[in-house]
This record gives sequence, C-alpha cells and structure tokens, in this order.
Amino acid sequence: MYRVLLVEDEEIIRKGIRYSVPWEECGCSVVGEAENGAVGEEKIVELQPDIVITDITMPVKRGLEMIADTREKFNYIAIILTGYSEFEYAQQAIRNGVSDYVLKPLDMDEMRTALEKAVRLAGDNQYLQQREDEAEAVRSRTALPPLSEDKVTDPLVLRIVAYLKENYQSKITLADLQEQFHYSERYINQKFQKELGTTVIDYLNRCRIQNALELIRKGKLPISQIGWECGIGEYKYFNHVFKKYIGCSVREYQSTLK
Repeated sequence: MYRVLLVEDEEIIRKGIRYSVPWEECGCSVVGEAENGAVGEEKIVELQPDIVITDITMPVKRGLEMIADTREKFNYIAIILTGYSEFEYAQQAIRNGVSDYVLKPLDMDEMRTALEKAVRLAGDNQYLQQREDEAEAVRSRTALPPLSEDKVTDPLVLRIVAYLKENYQSKITLADLQEQFHYSERYINQKFQKELGTTVIDYLNRCRIQNALELIRKGKLPISQIGWECGIGEYKYFNHVFKKYIGCSVREYQSTLK
C-alpha cells in the first residue's frame, strides 16, 4: 500500500477526500492529515508518505512552500488542489515537479485519475530507490578493507610499500624485490606479514585493485584496458583477481555505478 498524507485547511474538504476516494482499490492508505503546510511538513518528516495531496492556499504555510521545502529530501509524489483563480500557480507547480493538480470544487473521478497517476510514479520512485539501495549495498560490500599502513614502523617495509605504490603498474615479483632491496624473499615476506598482516603479493594486488576501482568509477577507459593499466594484465585474469578481492565481477561492479 502506498502511504498518502492529506494536507488541507478546510476540514470538510479534507474529510470528503478521505472518505470518498476508494483508497484500497488504488493501492493506497491514508496515514495522516494536516490542516496547514507547517503541520504538513511535520507530518511528512514523521510519516514519510509516498504521496502528498495538498491545497495550495492555506494559513501558516502554503502548500507550494511545503512542497519546495520537503519534496527533494523525502522524494514523495505531490498532487495539488487548486481553484480557478490559482490555476497559474498550479501550472508553475507542474513545471516544478508536482505530479498533477485537481481543480476545486473537487470531482472525485478526477481525483482518482490523479491518484492513479501518482501511484504509477510512486512505483517508479520505489523501483529506482530500490535499485540505488542495492547498488549502494554492493558498493559498500565491495570496498577494500584498509590495511593499517599508518602503524608500520619498520624502515624496510615502509620503503617497499612506497616502491609498490609507485610501480604497481609494472610486473613485480618477490625476486625483483630481493634484487632491489638486497634481502631474501622469505625475509621480506616475513617483515610484511609482521607489519601489515599480509604478504607482499597480496598487498601489491590490493594496490592494483584499488586503482582499478578508481579507473572504473571515472569511466574513461574501456574495461579491457584497465587490467593492463593496473599491472594485472588481460581481462580474464584481471576479472578473476577483481572478483577475489571485491566479491563480484568487474561488469557487476560497473553496473552499480550507472
């Protein structure tokens, strides 16, 4: 059921809408009422309705002001009630994102038509929000857990970390590091394990994947090229390494950014 809030200063009109519209048939339920825009704003914050039906002219705070102050944040569908003398305001409101308007004196068939349109739009809103929530869940789940580099004190490990960050795009093996830093592969790995809780190759892959994430987010390079840019290589192997560290394929991650 879509949640509807009624905002109208004339109680007889407000109650007339509440008890004359076949809410359940339209897939809706009225969750609250307000007698002016100020109270309406409080109800929007409290109830977070999917649809708000509001008069334009009310004491304390006008309906359009209430919509302007709340709609973007709470993402509801708005229907306005207006008299002929306010028709220009209604047209302006439509241009500013209001779903529909119904002229007074109210015709309940017109009200139902406006409500059915709002329900369709609310469904689209919920679908888009669900997609965004799912994408955000993937993005948060796929963030690389940070390593405690700020706690590293060993001079050798600090030098190797700096070297890996500078040269991650190149092919690097433990043998290369042994030659570069004049320590055995085993000794280097032991130092890394002690200081960072991981191996050199794991740390190098993390650097590469972290940079791959940045390149994917920027969207300037084709996916097939990003693996090479990060020092991992051809797409199939890049995708394998990416999935190991991120938990989803490169394409799946890319789809969450659209």
